[in-house]
Amino acid sequence: MGVQDAIAEISTFLGQRLTRSKSDLDLHGRSESYFPLTPPDAVAYPETTQEVAQILRACAKAGCPVIGWGTGTSLEGQAQAFQGGISVDFSRMNRVLEIRQQDMDVTVQPGVTRQSLNEELRATGLFFPVDPGANASLGGMASTRASGTTAVRYGTMRENVLGLEVVTAAGEIIRTGTRARKSSSGYDLTSLFVGAEGTLGLITELTLRLHGQPEAISSAVCGFDTMGGAVQAVIDTIQMGVPMARIELMDEASVAAVNAYSGMTLPERPHLLLEFHGSDAGVAEQAETFGLIAAEHGGSGFDWATRAEDRNALWTMRHNAYHAILASRPGTRAVVTDNCVPISRLAEAIEGTQADLEEAGLPGPILGHVGDGNFHAILMFDENDADAVARAKTVSDKMVTRALALGGTATGEHGIGVGKLNYMAREHGGAWQMMGAVKAALDPQNIMNPGKLVPPRN
Repeated sequence: MGVQDAIAEISTFLGQRLTRSKSDLDLHGRSESYFPLTPPDAVAYPETTQEVAQILRACAKAGCPVIGWGTGTSLEGQAQAFQGGISVDFSRMNRVLEIRQQDMDVTVQPGVTRQSLNEELRATGLFFPVDPGANASLGGMASTRASGTTAVRYGTMRENVLGLEVVTAAGEIIRTGTRARKSSSGYDLTSLFVGAEGTLGLITELTLRLHGQPEAISSAVCGFDTMGGAVQAVIDTIQMGVPMARIELMDEASVAAVNAYSGMTLPERPHLLLEFHGSDAGVAEQAETFGLIAAEHGGSGFDWATRAEDRNALWTMRHNAYHAILASRPGTRAVVTDNCVPISRLAEAIEGTQADLEEAGLPGPILGHVGDGNFHAILMFDENDADAVARAKTVSDKMVTRALALGGTATGEHGIGVGKLNYMAREHGGAWQMMGAVKAALDPQNIMNPGKLVPPRN
């Protein structure tokens, strides 16, 4: 038994929704990061949970790898088929199943994207806040425990997933969690699958927490004389309890890249991008408080945006920053670092990273969700230059070592996949082996996204 046996069985009930066309295989073998093209053996397009269960049962019988696919925006190779197998594409399971306004929750299929959900919610006075930038699928966002620009106010996927429907490695359909806002009932299996990156099962339904659309929203951009001043302004803002909805950092190189890419005209110096949510009076008070803090740390050139189109332009610029940075050096690839540290150690982590980049002679624009202590250095290199590749990996390793020493993590939001696999033992010690034991118990054949996240099987 093997992959071909699984393909033969799945084709009997999916028909043409199981494809082996080169274009489909190549699409599902790509990543938005530096990993090489690694296409699966076939791509399945289920439309129901029952079909997903049939796929899993066929693959379990044949010992065939199974990889979940949402929109393919992950950055650590989570959705690539490094060991071949079947890619299960959830794009046809894209229905919003039920919106419950009074309870402020919603149940969706995994292929629903965050933007399409918020379009569906527009008339309800509610919204789903987790915003990783990319228009990712909600199933994929749950699988990687995604967060993004709004996590400083609304939390990550961990805080916003109430319950799941999951198909296990054996093809069994289970439900985790409830719509209740709290529970003391047994193991928290919802949290186990949120962030498991498809290594334990495939998510086929999600129940999500919603939030009220704020009465007033105001965004701003503010330049600083130094990175240290910008970071200290963030720390003081958080420590004073100002309820920021977003607070993002871009260094000089990032600003230069987005100016060229998005037609902006920001001065080429460190900037904070901010957003306030609340009542008209509350937003004005928050903005005034932040203005006083920023002025103490060399902040100037405030540009406030209250019109929706101006705010959208500002955040579109920020969300496009990664692509803008890559476009600033055509032909290069990038290692996207993703460290997160306690907010009080953020300045130390960023200053250390800048010193590492200078020592390595490597371009590495810095930006990030600094309200959470989470920042990214985009380490760019020519993949044909072995020395540049080695220097990029050395800088990345130094950044992780520093983050762990400061009480932080190797990844604040992108997850592990294969890209950060080598850091797991260092961060978790024996707990990483315990993750492997959970994986072995729930997926004894190691067919669910093998080679990712947990220790390699012997």
